[in-house]
Amino acid sequence: MQAQAGESKPAENKLWGGRFTGGLDPLMEAYNESLSYDREFYAQDIDGSIAWARANKDVGILTEKEFKEIERGFSAVRKEWDTKTFQIKPGVDEDIHTANERRLGEIIGQTVAGKLHTGRSRNDQIATDLRLWVREKLREIEDKLTALLQTIVSRAEAEIDFLMPGYTHLQRAQPVRWSHWLLSYGFFFAADFKRLRNVIQDLNICPLGAGALSGNVFGVNRESIGRELGFDGLCWNSMNAVSDRDFLLETMSWGSRFMGHVSRIAMDLCIYSSQESGFVKLADAYSTGSSLMPQKKVKKPYLPASSQTLAIRIILPFADPPPFCVSLSQNPDALELLRGKSGQMHGLLAGFTATLNSLPSCYNKDMQEGTPSIISTIHLLSTSTQILTGVLSTLTVNPANMLNALEPAMLATELADYLVKKGVPFRETHHISGRVVALAETRGKGMDELEVGELKGVDGRFGDDVRACFDQEAAVERRTVKGGTARENVREQIEVLKRLLEAKEMPAWSV
Repeated sequence: MQAQAGESKPAENKLWGGRFTGGLDPLMEAYNESLSYDREFYAQDIDGSIAWARANKDVGILTEKEFKEIERGFSAVRKEWDTKTFQIKPGVDEDIHTANERRLGEIIGQTVAGKLHTGRSRNDQIATDLRLWVREKLREIEDKLTALLQTIVSRAEAEIDFLMPGYTHLQRAQPVRWSHWLLSYGFFFAADFKRLRNVIQDLNICPLGAGALSGNVFGVNRESIGRELGFDGLCWNSMNAVSDRDFLLETMSWGSRFMGHVSRIAMDLCIYSSQESGFVKLADAYSTGSSLMPQKKVKKPYLPASSQTLAIRIILPFADPPPFCVSLSQNPDALELLRGKSGQMHGLLAGFTATLNSLPSCYNKDMQEGTPSIISTIHLLSTSTQILTGVLSTLTVNPANMLNALEPAMLATELADYLVKKGVPFRETHHISGRVVALAETRGKGMDELEVGELKGVDGRFGDDVRACFDQEAAVERRTVKGGTARENVREQIEVLKRLLEAKEMPAWSV
């Protein structure tokens, strides 16, 4: 039978329990607790508490001996968390702050431990823990994003010879280099990389010392506290310091945009790995078969007709390629999950945005709901970045299938450009090129199979040299503008991303 509120008094170690005479409904106790997830911050909570103890020592609240005892006690508490031997007391340890302080008191005695919280509130304590933890985790994600960009750059550099269709509206449009496609996402992720650094910079300010909302009466040096914890500055208004969770929203917003890019490259690769395209094949580590259809993931040797049709497997940068084989079919599970996780990320952002909407000033318990949301966000972003890096680094590319997918009609723009160089206005050349496409369709042949005479019949300004327009490689190489798909321009893009990775900045105009 459910216990009634008031049957027992609050536990003595409740940081708020002094004026309360009745106990919590057990359901409310469970509803209220946050230790099940904010235990993630145990190290940050200890670091903040040591910095706070040092500040209190500097203003005479603690003696040097008492401070050393607190340091010693927290060293033991940290070791218990690190080794997973920390004993949580259900119904007593409400959150990470309560748990750490309770255990500290057991180790060094309540007389000294009881002085730790002087002048501090859980309001500025959790705000500090969150900033420290998110900063650490975002720096780890920055490293993982660097690895993703390095993988893209490595593949783009190694596979620059491969040509493929470029698509608009999911329709084959113009020939491009496979490397150019890879780098298109490389620059999406490069922009994410720069934005991530801004998010880390913006959140790195110290709220500790703000108290519950109005500050501290003991004259602690907030600047010294902030420097000890690695912050770049202070939260300048104490009411703002305890109520600000915009840095969580900014992190989730960054994650939402990043996962949007992840979902787009995942979608492209789903299409490219289908039997209809056959441009790429996922490694076994990132795909599965069907529980019903046995043809999924059945392998057979692939014997190329010539060296030009050899599908090249490149595993960057880890190992020599194994013997090549292809699957009749496969489920691109990793790609589909990446696509699905992006929706989850958008939901986390929308949910916490709604939680913060219309809150009154200063701290409100609603803000606690940001903790599981940010933990889920960080986990999702970290694992997704690693999965995408794994997919891209072990992908098998089939350049023969890519080349075979290049249709002559994709060179219609080349005909238009050819006439422009002869002085014909582009709008007119566009119509002329369209008539050539229609003629080829009517006669049931590719544009490249039309005789020069047939082309001249459409427009007399076509010369004998027009057949040079039907070379896919040449069409790619004519795109020599900066950012284009010609070989040298792709190499320049690779150098730009290398510069970003080496110097943490991207050149604006030239390499």
